[in-house]
Amino acid sequence: MALPNDPFMLLSVVNTKLRDEYGTLDELCASEGVDKTALTERLHQAGFDYMPQINLFR
Repeated sequence: MALPNDPFMLLSVVNTKLRDEYGTLDELCASEGVDKTALTERLHQAGFDYMPQINLFR
C-alpha cells in the first residue's frame, strides 16, 4: 500500500480501510505490508492515536 505523505490524507486512507476492510490495525498492517510502529508514530506526531475499541485513529 502506498501511503500518502500528508498526515491528514494518511489518516483518511487508514481510517477508511479500517472501517471498510479490516477489523484491526494489525490486520491492516499485515495485509497491506505496512510497518505498524512507523504508521502509528507518523499519525501520533500529527496528533492522532489508534483507538482499538472503535478501530480508528482519532
